[in-house]
Amino acid sequence: MSGFSTRAVHGPPPADSRREQHGDLRPPVHDTVSFAFASAREIADAFSGRKPAHSYSRITNPTVEEFERRVQALAGGRGVVALASGMAAISTVIMALGGAGSNIVAGRSLFGNTISLLAQTLRPWGLEARFVDMTDRDAVAAAIDQDTRALFLESVSNPQLEVCDLAALAELAHGRGVPLILDNTATTFYLCRAGELGADIELVSSTKYISGGGSSVGGLIIDHGRFDWSRSPRLAAFAKSFGPFALLVALRREISRNIGACLAPHNAYLQTLGLETLALRVDKSCVNAQALAEFLQGQSAVRRVVYPGLASHPDHELARRQFNGRFGGILTFELADRDSCFAFLDKLRLICRATNINDNKTLAIHPASTIFTEFSPEEREKMGVSEGMVRISAGIEDFADLRDDIAQALS
Repeated sequence: MSGFSTRAVHGPPPADSRREQHGDLRPPVHDTVSFAFASAREIADAFSGRKPAHSYSRITNPTVEEFERRVQALAGGRGVVALASGMAAISTVIMALGGAGSNIVAGRSLFGNTISLLAQTLRPWGLEARFVDMTDRDAVAAAIDQDTRALFLESVSNPQLEVCDLAALAELAHGRGVPLILDNTATTFYLCRAGELGADIELVSSTKYISGGGSSVGGLIIDHGRFDWSRSPRLAAFAKSFGPFALLVALRREISRNIGACLAPHNAYLQTLGLETLALRVDKSCVNAQALAEFLQGQSAVRRVVYPGLASHPDHELARRQFNGRFGGILTFELADRDSCFAFLDKLRLICRATNINDNKTLAIHPASTIFTEFSPEEREKMGVSEGMVRISAGIEDFADLRDDIAQALS
């Protein structure tokens, strides 16, 4: 099976022959905390890693494992670790690579909570975050030094919708001996083949496109097997024992295990179902976003529309090459001021006033007063988040209904 949707629907061959006992078309949900063993020797072997087995659902669970296997079949890579949220995936990876006295070079246009994690939550623990313009190769190169542990960016920044040259940044990072971490939430592994573009670690908030109808929270860490983990001081000891599997073993046996941000089995089941229709929903979302962006360009109240699918976007051609001719489901537009944005949002009848992105429903928010509210006006200005910005996450409804709702709200 080679087609994306075929693999998404059918998945890889079952890892456990017991699943075939009743001819199940869906994997079962293992809502259990612990697992019984036939002998003390068997449980000892499981805890020591001598024998692969599930011992405690905070570490591994059969339903979560099935979800991870299906993601790996679609995204590629050496292995996948599924966690409780996208932010859990980010924080777990940073803790696996960084530490006191080291630094992470990150894009200046990251999602607000990611910036808060790097700049505020982890700062007291001695980790420095260096925020740079990822479209400026010289600035990125200047920020990397002997204490840099990773280069971190998003495939499409949210909500600025900046697109960076991933292959060029991967080449730069590898030349300096550091891994490239790509948050691929906005495009997923369906549109953006992160490993093929040079990313070493791919992160995805499976809360978004993968869960589908905003049914469940989750996050993914995908190790694409490109980086020599013996070059990472934090993982060097693991690399001596486990070679190319060092990161995955460190996550399972130490970092994610000790942090405890495990994905619930029921959420893993819901997101396994979401994978089956991922391509269909992403395609429709992208089509709607493109049509909405083009429609908004013709509205007199709208000062500017930002969407990578528009020829006016500075990264339009780069996005076309990197994302397989699609441009994601998020767009922004500028109105006169905050009051104009609030008036527009309050008049919407169909489109939901709600945070989250890549739901089946179209969602709209005012980023400055919501997901960036903890930052000062000056900080928001530097991040490119204006008082007049409205963010639209296009869903899969009929375009005419979305267009008409926006038109009446702008009138």
